[in-house]
Amino acid sequence: MDIILLLKAAVMGVVEGLTEFLPISSTGHLILAGSLLGFDDHKAKVFDIAIQTGAILAVIAVYWHKIREVTTTLPTSRASRSLAIHVAIAFLPAVVFGLLFGSFIKAHLFTPLVVASTFIVGGLIILWVEKNSSRQPPAANYFVDAMTPLLALKIGLLQCLAMIPGTSRSGATIIGAMVLGVPRKDATDFSFYLAIPTLIGAGAYSLYKDRAMLSIADAPMFATGLLFAFASAWLCVRWLLKYIATHSFVVFAWYRIAFGLVILATAYFGVVEWRA
Repeated sequence: MDIILLLKAAVMGVVEGLTEFLPISSTGHLILAGSLLGFDDHKAKVFDIAIQTGAILAVIAVYWHKIREVTTTLPTSRASRSLAIHVAIAFLPAVVFGLLFGSFIKAHLFTPLVVASTFIVGGLIILWVEKNSSRQPPAANYFVDAMTPLLALKIGLLQCLAMIPGTSRSGATIIGAMVLGVPRKDATDFSFYLAIPTLIGAGAYSLYKDRAMLSIADAPMFATGLLFAFASAWLCVRWLLKYIATHSFVVFAWYRIAFGLVILATAYFGVVEWRA
C-alpha cells in the first residue's frame, strides 16, 4: 500500500469537501492542489470527479429529513412535486452541455492559469452582485410560491458555466439565482438540491467512461478521498448554512481575487511551476 498516495488522496479529499459548496470552485482548487502535489495525471482527474460523490453524500446527510419528506410525499404533496420537478429541469442543461463539451473543456481549459483568471473574474462578479442585490427575506415556501420552470431552467444554464474550471458550480448557481431574484437562503438551498443529481451523475459517468484504466488496487485511494471529502464537506455545509443567515458572499469574492492574483504572480515570476 502506497502511504504517500493515500496521504495525497486524503489532502485532495479535504480540498474537495471544503471547496465544493463554497463559491470558490472546488475544481479550480483541485487542479492547483494536484499540480503542487504531482497528483495530476489522467487517473487523478477521474479521482477528482469521483470524490465529489463523497461531498454530495454530506449534503444528503445534512438535508436528509427534507429529502426523505420530498421522496415519500411526491404523490400527495404539491410542494414536494414542485421541488422535484424544478430540480430535474435545472439538471437537464448540465447533462446536455456536459456530453457535448465536457471532453473539449477538460482537454483545453483545465490549467492553473485558466483557473486563476476565472477566480478573479468570478470574484468581481460576486462583488457586483452583492452590491446590487436586494435584501428581501426568503418566502415562506419559495419553491412552491415563486419558483417556475423557466427560472429553474435559467439556473440550470448558469450551472453549466461551472464547466469552466475556477468558475464554481455553487457560485454560478447561488449568485446566478440571486441575480434572477431568488433570495440568498433559497438560492443556496436550491444549489444544494441541484448538486445531488449533478455531482452523482458526473462521478458515475466519469468512472464508467474511464473504467478500463481503473483496477481494484485503486480502491484504497478512492475510498480515502471519498471519506475525507464527506467529512470535510459535512462540516463545511453546516457552517455555510449558518454563515449565510447573517453574512454576504463578499469575503469569498475577495478570497477569489487574492488567490487568483497570487497564482498569476507566482507563475509569472517562476516561484511555483504550475503544471497543466
